[in-house]
Amino acid sequence: MKYKFLFLFILITFTAPVFTQTVTQPWWLTLEQGKLKYRNGDYGGALLSFEDARRQRRAMYEQMERDFINLLSLMEVRGIGNNLELVERFSRERYYTAASAALAELYYRVPKESLKNSASAALTAIGKLKDYPEAEYWIGEIYRVEGELTLALSQFRKAYEMSELLEDPGFGTELLYKIAGILMTRQEYNEMIRVLQSVINDFDTLWMNAIRAESGTETNGNGRNPTPVPYAQASASFASQAMTRTLENDGIDRFLELYRYNNSVVERAHRQLGFFYAITGRPSAQQHLMFAFLIQNTVIIEEARRRQYGFTYTNLAALAEEINKSPILLSYIDTVEYYKTAYYLGSSLYRNGKTAVARSFWTFLASQPQAGEWYSRAIVQLRNPHLEPIVEMP
Repeated sequence: MKYKFLFLFILITFTAPVFTQTVTQPWWLTLEQGKLKYRNGDYGGALLSFEDARRQRRAMYEQMERDFINLLSLMEVRGIGNNLELVERFSRERYYTAASAALAELYYRVPKESLKNSASAALTAIGKLKDYPEAEYWIGEIYRVEGELTLALSQFRKAYEMSELLEDPGFGTELLYKIAGILMTRQEYNEMIRVLQSVINDFDTLWMNAIRAESGTETNGNGRNPTPVPYAQASASFASQAMTRTLENDGIDRFLELYRYNNSVVERAHRQLGFFYAITGRPSAQQHLMFAFLIQNTVIIEEARRRQYGFTYTNLAALAEEINKSPILLSYIDTVEYYKTAYYLGSSLYRNGKTAVARSFWTFLASQPQAGEWYSRAIVQLRNPHLEPIVEMP
């Protein structure tokens, strides 16, 4: 009996940790739990979850990196060389399950063909996967809502540097907008302009081709010996100039009858640059706001057509009636500051000497009480047209 109790004591003592050990949950689940806490206003708990998610992912891929290094360090594998296919076959046939699992995870995250059959490239790629841009972003969001803008800016920039690892590649643009928003709040306007312009440079081919074409020529790689402007650039320049002439000479309704431009990715960049240039008195505000307003109305008209078969644009007032019937469109125009865009586009046209078309914008806004501030300011402009005061920025 004495030995029986001794056996039970030893069994309980040495196996207790096994039964009490908790299994670590996946890093992506920890991140989702952090998002839920964030939405519920538990910012402290959310921050801990986001940091845990970052730590869990790093630990997982560090272990996979070690497992793959251990495989590559074997004498037989060193003899294989850098041939990833042969290394993978060796791992599979000799039952190096940890290394095989690391490769399987890598192929899930990274296209196998991008590794070009290189074992060293696979090792490098596994190492990169230790970074977690989504976690870095959400940590930055916590800092942002708590007013720690310097820390938030650092986190957003860190996440953007890792943007090749984003599960949603398009979120990289959202990161740039977050960065630009903080720069605006911090009154770092030159850097804000640079960030917003980088969005346009990367995603607005029409705008950039027009800008390049308007310079007259392109240069070759050494910066000399000008060459003819490519057809695509000349075509974009013609389209941009035609849109501007139509707006200035024929008015907004004819403009929106003729043109569509569904490039929502760059709408915010054009709009925010347009607002900044408008309040600082720069003539270039008109072109940015024209593009923003065209994109906004393209989205609205396409949604109106989806809701109503055979819908045809006639004028802004009629389009506003369609907007007021749709909760989706009402939410959209609030998001893109539709009436504010219309007001400042009119004001920028007025500053550039296009008074008749500017007045048409104010007339439209003065018929839309739901436009709030922009309704009131348009009425004032119709009674006493004037240039918007220029705001000097530091």
